[in-house]
Amino acid sequence: QVQLVESGGGLVQPGGSLTLSCAASGSALDAEAIGWFRQVPGKKREGVSCISNSDGRTYYLYSVEGRFTISRDSAKNSIYLQMNDLRPDDTAVYYCAARMSATVEAMCQMWGPIEFWGQGIQVTVSS
Repeated sequence: QVQLVESGGGLVQPGGSLTLSCAASGSALDAEAIGWFRQVPGKKREGVSCISNSDGRTYYLYSVEGRFTISRDSAKNSIYLQMNDLRPDDTAVYYCAARMSATVEAMCQMWGPIEFWGQGIQVTVSS
């Protein structure tokens, strides 16, 4: 059984920073790819950033590249999303997810089913 638990969300002003954390239990870190997704009401869920557990390769949504950084800490069974220069359109529920076999691009583009999801955490960017 895999569990993914997000933390670190909240309210931040435009231009501010937040770091999201995802604590994994079970076999999540045996997953080939782990990543962050987000969703706003009425829109499709989109891949924000994904990282490979085997070689550390990363993938970023074009609108967050240069502002967000994904990282992992195998010793702590955790992944992180450092979000800088936040904008109002970054407001969404953010989800941590793990997929047992996929490239980072395939995972973030959601080409195929993703086996494991966290419960989601709200990030609101507003003045």
